Amino acid sequence: MSTSTTIIAGHAETARLDIHEVVRRLNSHLGPLLVATLAGSKDPKAPHRWAKPAGSIPGPAFQKRLLLAHRVWIAIADAETDAIARAWFVGGNPFLEEDTPLTAIREDRHKEVTQALTAFLEDRQDL
Repeated sequence: MSTSTTIIAGHAETARLDIHEVVRRLNSHLGPLLVATLAGSKDPKAPHRWAKPAGSIPGPAFQKRLLLAHRVWIAIADAETDAIARAWFVGGNPFLEEDTPLTAIREDRHKEVTQALTAFLEDRQDL
């Protein structure tokens, strides 16, 4: 499967999910503390509430970050493994000026994150 097909498939899957399910899945893969961090929430317990079917709904800025994180997770985990996807989120990334993708998502550097994702999936050394 091509990189663009993988990314588009992840987008389609994410778009079909309720935000509570997106958060539940991210909590499962990354843990609630990292989910709160990437969303930009100062409340480390917020992802627990967001993941409940009848729980609170994260604000629009949080949702945008959570949806991107889920799409990125799907792309890497499907191409590699869950462990590699987690390592990608928390490791310094040369395409993000050695920031972690988690930090870049929180800072709304979404275009940079998707470029770094594409470079990773294509095993490229440059953007």
